[in-house]
Amino acid sequence: MDFRKQKRRMLVWVGVLVLCAWGGIASASMDGSPRTGGGLLARASSMQITEPADAVLVPTREWKWNRYLKAALHLPDWLDLGLEHRTRFETYDHPWRRSQPAGQTDSQIQQRSRVRLGLSGKSVKFLFEGQDSRVYLDGVESYVTTAIRNEMDVLQLMASFTVNNVLETGLRADLHVGRLTMDFGRGRLIIRNDYRNTSNAFDGLHWQLGRQESWRFRLFLVEPVLRDVIQPDEQSKRSVFWGTSVESEYMPMLRLNAYYFGLNDQRSASVERHRTFSTFGTRLYDEPETGRIDYEIESVWQTGKKGNIDHFAHFQHIDIGYTLDLPWSPRFLIHYDYASGDRSAQDSRSSAFDTLFGARRFDYMPTGNFGPFFRSNFSSPGWRVITVPCRGCEVQLKHRVWYLATSRGAFGRNGLHDPSGGSGNFLGHDLELRARWITNDNLEFELGYTHWFKGSYFDRLPDSAGLPSGGNRDSDYFYIQTKFRL
Repeated sequence: MDFRKQKRRMLVWVGVLVLCAWGGIASASMDGSPRTGGGLLARASSMQITEPADAVLVPTREWKWNRYLKAALHLPDWLDLGLEHRTRFETYDHPWRRSQPAGQTDSQIQQRSRVRLGLSGKSVKFLFEGQDSRVYLDGVESYVTTAIRNEMDVLQLMASFTVNNVLETGLRADLHVGRLTMDFGRGRLIIRNDYRNTSNAFDGLHWQLGRQESWRFRLFLVEPVLRDVIQPDEQSKRSVFWGTSVESEYMPMLRLNAYYFGLNDQRSASVERHRTFSTFGTRLYDEPETGRIDYEIESVWQTGKKGNIDHFAHFQHIDIGYTLDLPWSPRFLIHYDYASGDRSAQDSRSSAFDTLFGARRFDYMPTGNFGPFFRSNFSSPGWRVITVPCRGCEVQLKHRVWYLATSRGAFGRNGLHDPSGGSGNFLGHDLELRARWITNDNLEFELGYTHWFKGSYFDRLPDSAGLPSGGNRDSDYFYIQTKFRL
């Protein structure tokens, strides 16, 4: 690895960060409101951002920010140009995965860059989004997968067609065609990944019909895009993914998501890894507000085939929160998650829950090169405290206790498995502290620390399980990251 070249690269990014930070400060007054006056920063912060082609597919924060580069180039309103870059340093000790060398510390610098180029008409829009995901400082001890590295690829390339008042009913209809990213519900089954260094993408069709802020009905038929570390990603000709979803916000304290997702995944050469699943789920929730209880309940059931055997699995989530009317607006939550696991590798039934194309970070702990817990074969109660000490700031303290749902099942995707069940099911507990500062829509910083107190499961694993030497010792994970947009 050329460390001098890497050092120069990092110095360039630091310089850009300093300029972006200055821009964020210059464009806001002490109370966070935009300053008036001319100049590039004023033009960018006051510029009307035309709704892009993927506006109804992903969260608003993914596309709505001040377009400094567009303002500098004096581009017309119908042409969108945006750049985003994120750098994260992360490190942890005492690896536990079967494939990792013993006694090493895994430190990495992960970088993700995106560029958006859009054309917006009244009813027809086009969008190109490229993504480049790289990892540095990785060695033989590092955990590196296509979830971390994916160089120079097309994340989105689509056209959207919108009708704002279908047959004079006030309903809005949208059709998306091409390569796209999607968020559904809380993102436990389908999401445009944020913390992970790469993102899920799909080739196909998406259609929705709805009334703004009341309800919407969605359909999609796509082929999941296969991530490749170096070569451009391509769609999977042997994997088809389809589904439908209803979202209702008619009753503010009883918001509803109900969905069905179907997957026929025949990509692997091993028949045992083929997946033909039907996934049904319902999510009820209420948004947090000061002075009253909020909640979220999600229940998901899976049926079908895993290879040549029957598959039946389920996942359950519940959390209850309360926000106090006090300085820093402290919010307290208790939560519990359960994901079924295989009771025996010898029987004729698969019961390990499959999270499809979902994310884990927001529920459990940082993923990246860490992330030991997957949404499969675990039972986990916990609590969380969230505070807002300043404008744009958020500090969280979280604690979870971890058990295998069945001691004979595998421990997620870590390669650890005791088919006899003799190692028990106590995986330990973790304590996480996280702080985030969003200075404005264009610049944010985040850091976090997690201590994983490993449980008796790791002390009892047989040698055949392949636990690295020292893998039963507690692990500490630390990360710091910054994201800026132009």
